Amino acid sequence: MPTIEIGGYKFRFYSSDLNEPPHMHVIRDGKEAKVWLQPIEVEYNRGYNKDKMNQILKLTRQNQQKLLEVWYAHFNK
Repeated sequence: MPTIEIGGYKFRFYSSDLNEPPHMHVIRDGKEAKVWLQPIEVEYNRGYNKDKMNQILKLTRQNQQKLLEVWYAHFNK
């Protein structure tokens, strides 16, 4: 499972995610959110407060290109 650490958060996806649009599972301290990458929006949030979700979305926007590159390289698209 490819994982990129950004700002103390683990951005990862799973090989079984192949048939879904590009996204990341963002994990920290037992919490998890699933964030679509095109367009950037939250699919679900399990435990993050509003401020942390805003921080996650900001980090996702700032690193969107890198995250998409890793996604497409892994799935050979």
